[in-house]
Amino acid sequence: MKVTFKANGGKIGSKTSKSKTVVKGKKVGALPTAKRSGYTFKGWYTKKSGGKKITKTTKVTKNTTYWAHWKKLVPGTVWAWGYNKNGQLGDGTGTDRYTPVQVSGLTDVTAISGGGATGYALKSDGTVWAWGSNLFGGLGDGTTTDRYTPVRVSGLTNITAISSGYHSVYALKSDGTVWAWGYNGSGGLGDGILNDGYTPVRVSGLTDVTAISAGHDSGYALKKDGTVWAWGWNYEGQLGDGTTTDRYTPVRVSGLTDVTAISGGGYSGYALKSDGTVWAWGYNRYGQLGDGLTAHSDCYGRDCSLLPVQVSGLTSVTAISGGDVSGYALKSDGTVWAWGYNNWYGQLGDGTKTHRYTPVRVSGLTNVTAISGGDYSGYALKSDGTVWAWGDNLFGGLGDGTKTDRYTPVQVSGLTNITAISGGGYSGYALQGGS
Repeated sequence: MKVTFKANGGKIGSKTSKSKTVVKGKKVGALPTAKRSGYTFKGWYTKKSGGKKITKTTKVTKNTTYWAHWKKLVPGTVWAWGYNKNGQLGDGTGTDRYTPVQVSGLTDVTAISGGGATGYALKSDGTVWAWGSNLFGGLGDGTTTDRYTPVRVSGLTNITAISSGYHSVYALKSDGTVWAWGYNGSGGLGDGILNDGYTPVRVSGLTDVTAISAGHDSGYALKKDGTVWAWGWNYEGQLGDGTTTDRYTPVRVSGLTDVTAISGGGYSGYALKSDGTVWAWGYNRYGQLGDGLTAHSDCYGRDCSLLPVQVSGLTSVTAISGGDVSGYALKSDGTVWAWGYNNWYGQLGDGTKTHRYTPVRVSGLTNVTAISGGDYSGYALKSDGTVWAWGDNLFGGLGDGTKTDRYTPVQVSGLTNITAISGGGYSGYALQGGS
């Protein structure tokens, strides 16, 4: 029997239809993949409009045509999966989700960030929206009430970037200033005092900032002159100023110039330089600085470095991300590399549970365009708009429909046309159809 698949406005490869021969009474077998710009593929159906959806086990009894069905993308929607006790998936429930669900009510989103038990979205109008745990005022709405659907962060306009840590959150304005809210017990808001911020306050003294990143109760800022500044908790030297003294206002990370990107880890900081090399500082017990060592002499013999050290062997890096106790780098060839803690969950994605003190390649990933580290998991966005994940999956944070930890990447179920990703504490986030 002849079976014809018609793309119905889309394409199957470079063509609008595809045919194959199936023995009468046998299953149709493998189904082709169709794509259409601005639409999500729903599947193959027995009619051009309506009809019944088929699967690879559908039996063929006559010459048959199947039609692709499509759902038009709403620009800038957010999807989330994993742990949801505090409403951090934003779907109006407290139910863990093992595959992605849509965050309620958000459209026209241009950037996302996952926190410890919270989610954040930046909209095209420059406003910021938040949902999930509101401990220490981390949602920035002036309360400490958990929110199961997004609420607007109070008073912020003209925002161009956002980044969330475990309890402190940061926003960059178009004028180059940085604003913060949430926990401030170690100076993580950078305003010179230790009062928690239930609405945003300005980080003291910063101007000409081009990028921001959050660590665990520490903040980082990249200035247009290529220098890096940090503030907040500094017990492991994660501020990179050569001390372990908490800083309530920003100090310069020592020795770094020509930096093009930054990322905070749990207790470490990371910087990408214009020459494609990566530098790291702070906590290093599990090799998360990636230089082949643990203790450094400048850290009084402890497992840390108070000053930036070069991550070993990495060149041609285009993006970086810190996990809780692991580091990740994306190279210009589309491969992903990881180092640090790997003992329980396989969050380095190399097929083992062995800590790595220098970078190893994440298995099987190519054509990657963006990366993000979660607490004990990693995420990658591929050029085809699909999302891949590995590591801890106890609460479904890998989005593959299971609770099984994965030591190599698996595809997050059902996501297409993704433009940005973010790892949270035990949850993942994806932006669909954003700019």
